[in-house]
Amino acid sequence: MTKIKICGLTRRKDVDAVNIAHPDYAGFIFAKGRKRTIDSVEAAILRESMISDIKTVGVFLDNDIKEIESIYKSGIIDIVQLHGNEDEGFITELKSRIDAPIIKAVSVRTVQDIIDAESIICDYLLLDTYKKGRSGGTGESFDWKMIPVIKKPFFLAGGINEDNILSAMKYGAYALDVSSGAETDGKKDLKKIIDLVRKVRGD
Repeated sequence: MTKIKICGLTRRKDVDAVNIAHPDYAGFIFAKGRKRTIDSVEAAILRESMISDIKTVGVFLDNDIKEIESIYKSGIIDIVQLHGNEDEGFITELKSRIDAPIIKAVSVRTVQDIIDAESIICDYLLLDTYKKGRSGGTGESFDWKMIPVIKKPFFLAGGINEDNILSAMKYGAYALDVSSGAETDGKKDLKKIIDLVRKVRGD
């Protein structure tokens, strides 16, 4: 069954919403300078209020490896998502420090981008929309028809919302990653989150 991640939680209301809807994953953004960025203190408070079996994902963008290690070992997150220019050496070093599953984001321009990414020493890929000067968070989808059959499980991100989530499920993703598509006026929307989770689960 396809899983679903609601990303970019920043408020207690957001946690209340995911506790009701119960997605498989919830994401906190620690990348610097993003609209939904929070710090580790805020994230720890939110995590304490979240149902324990919802897996939390920390989203990082060229953050210091010691910061990632600290946030993981503090129990705030279960999974690390790398969205920047982290190379094989960085991922290898990170794996030597923590035992968390690692998601590596790929900005997709061509089929070859996806094929090449399969060799990255991560546990999951995250296929996202390429946009010059941006690393994720575009709110736009790419042409999902270009996704080849690959062995490494992947999260599919970029512009997924209530209108296209059923279509997104057809392309073999392990999980669908939703952020702006779960919002109204830039804030997480309980009704949309519930609807998205229900559609993925066929309720």
